Amino acid sequence: MASRDWVGVLKSPIFAVEGSPLPWRAFLYRAALAAVTSVSTAAVGANQLEGIRLHDGPESTRVVLSTTDVATFKVFRLEDPDRVVIDLYDTRPARGFAVPAVDSPMVDRIRSSPRQRFNYRIVMDLVRRADHRQLVLGPDASHPHRLVIDLYPAVGEGERLSEVTPPQRDRDVIVVVDPGHGGEHPGAIGVGGVYEKNVVLAMSRELKRELDGMPGFRGVLTRDGDYLVDLRRRFEIAHRARADMFVSIHANAFRMKSVYGAEVFVLSTGGASRETAKLLAERGEGASNGFGPVSLHDVDESVARIMVDLSMDSKQNESVELGEAVLGALAGTVALRKKRVHARAFQVLKSPSLPSILVETGYLSNPREAKLLTDPAHQRRLARAIAGGIRDYASMNAPEGTLLASMVESGTVRYVVKRGDTLSEIAERYGTSTRLLLMRNNIASSNRILIGQVLFVPFGKASGS
Repeated sequence: MASRDWVGVLKSPIFAVEGSPLPWRAFLYRAALAAVTSVSTAAVGANQLEGIRLHDGPESTRVVLSTTDVATFKVFRLEDPDRVVIDLYDTRPARGFAVPAVDSPMVDRIRSSPRQRFNYRIVMDLVRRADHRQLVLGPDASHPHRLVIDLYPAVGEGERLSEVTPPQRDRDVIVVVDPGHGGEHPGAIGVGGVYEKNVVLAMSRELKRELDGMPGFRGVLTRDGDYLVDLRRRFEIAHRARADMFVSIHANAFRMKSVYGAEVFVLSTGGASRETAKLLAERGEGASNGFGPVSLHDVDESVARIMVDLSMDSKQNESVELGEAVLGALAGTVALRKKRVHARAFQVLKSPSLPSILVETGYLSNPREAKLLTDPAHQRRLARAIAGGIRDYASMNAPEGTLLASMVESGTVRYVVKRGDTLSEIAERYGTSTRLLLMRNNIASSNRILIGQVLFVPFGKASGS
């Protein structure tokens, strides 16, 4: 019987005369009511706050509240001074709970106190004004229930647009490299307990190094540590960097250990259609809606639909071309599970403003491939192949105003020799051959190159090999 039903029985005429409990039953009434209240309190106040953790990333700070049951809560912001407040309903601190000391660029300190009966308040005093997003995560094998609050530096719409660097003449081609998962989300767990989030971060760092080493290219990581970046936030990082393409790096797992091989994915037609509808529904949010720095809120709905449809179709086609170039480069380096680009409705591929691909570098559930994927030498080979595919695609689709476009147009690059350079490495870096490099610069094969020497490097697929 529910507690309210018992209260109704206790207040019935059986227990009272003219609305007051009979004297001989007064003790029973009070005891029973106390027992009901106690049962109700135990049920209502059963949730406990077990701990608070902070993870600082370059773009945001993540605050994780661990609870014994799913949290009922409210999050809001206060100003003068700037604070974010979390009210937990029907929750009390667990035995041994302590507010952690904070050393964070976003949060100055954390305070906590009981609020009314059975409620609990967490107050985060901020270093600077911040926006927040919240996420509720259920328990898994290694984590309890979690309430996740992500804090981002607050910027107005005008500030957000002014932070975006305008295109420059002979700028680099910007490639956003996105290591999958991170922080509370390990991704696939492979043979020997290896976590996908760690493997793909190492490979992504290698890929960035490869891209930064190619003239006319620059890599930007969505994360450079063990923390989770919200999927939409990954797009925002790309848009702020004025990215030309988005490459998400993952590793797979499957119930059958015999499955192995790399795969490349692009956004499916169904996923694109659903994202188009979502963007139109959210078009009032401007730059935060995934359409880059362009706001759709003041555009007529029919015009907005045409803009999004055309952009989505165009970027889907470009994504396929990018995916095929990367897959072709991987084919000569690693085993492939699928020899053509496949389409899926992965959320991380849903930007309508730039070509995006997802590279599954192999299967951590396969013992042999798990060993390879954790080997730094193999990670470098993979990164070099992916970077080569990106270069092949970009050379055929060089963005206007980039150094790459100038290189492709002239067919020659002026290069100054640095310490440690060799002719073969320079030739490989520019996609040409040592023979053509020697011929173009009138160098005998026995001659040594000197630091500071100027070389004219034939560039592009037409250079041969």
